[in-house]
Amino acid sequence: MTSLEIAAGKSVKKLQRIQRGSDRRWVGDGFPVRNLFAYSSLGPAISPFLLLDYAGPVEFPPTEKRLGVGEHPHRGFETVTIVYGGEVEHRDSSGGGGHIAPGDVQWMTAASGLVHEEFHGRDFARHGGVLEMVQLWVNLPARDKMSPPRYQGILNSQIPVLDLPGGHGSLRVIAGEFDGVRGPAQTFTPVHVWDIHLVGEQPFCLPVPENHTTVLVVLKGSVHLSGSDVIGAAEVGLFERTGDQICIHSAKDATILLLCGEPIEEPIVGSGPFVMNSAEEIKQAITDYQSGRMGRLS
Repeated sequence: MTSLEIAAGKSVKKLQRIQRGSDRRWVGDGFPVRNLFAYSSLGPAISPFLLLDYAGPVEFPPTEKRLGVGEHPHRGFETVTIVYGGEVEHRDSSGGGGHIAPGDVQWMTAASGLVHEEFHGRDFARHGGVLEMVQLWVNLPARDKMSPPRYQGILNSQIPVLDLPGGHGSLRVIAGEFDGVRGPAQTFTPVHVWDIHLVGEQPFCLPVPENHTTVLVVLKGSVHLSGSDVIGAAEVGLFERTGDQICIHSAKDATILLLCGEPIEEPIVGSGPFVMNSAEEIKQAITDYQSGRMGRLS
């Protein structure tokens, strides 16, 4: 679907709200982040997604110091890290780890629980430069929350890139599929994560799944929808679930993430690094972490 005319026979998802990011805060000493959405305020409306933090873009001077976040736990969900600038080193107690360079993606399934650390890559730290990255949390259904942890290190070269019709830009399929092309990430529930660069002033539409949560995250530039609705940098558009496409009037050199997912219709109970279905499960997660059942980093 490359124009509003072609899309006329389809059902357009209506914009429900625009969510503006919070003020920047530091996570550890290496990640200056703005939270763009979180389940604490939006709850089931964004399911299966839980939160998204946007770090940077911030320039770091050269240093020999290890900047980042030390050992900490997670249980009950997955973290998806997409690096746009700089480099991140990760390792966890399940044996997962590696370097995440620009264009790379780390899809870490915490599930039953692990501990991990995230620091600036050593070469990046020595030379300095601009760090820019996103971390998305994806919920797991109750049946999978206690699955074994899993690590997917996805290189930029492994992610399919499609040119959008009409010269509207390009789209990387990280998870799910677009136009019959599947992304490399394995997911527990139906989830689409598309990394898109949009240009051009002509209207066009993107097909999205009916009855799925649809979230448009603008990292840079701006996206003009119908009427006076404009989603700017570090802002999020949340759409109604009814409909099978979103239509964009124009975009100004926009870098966006389009997230679509089948809602998980279950209670969401979270505390810090744990997201489960009940308060009792949160208490158990804390006990398991404190007793070392989620492992330790040596």
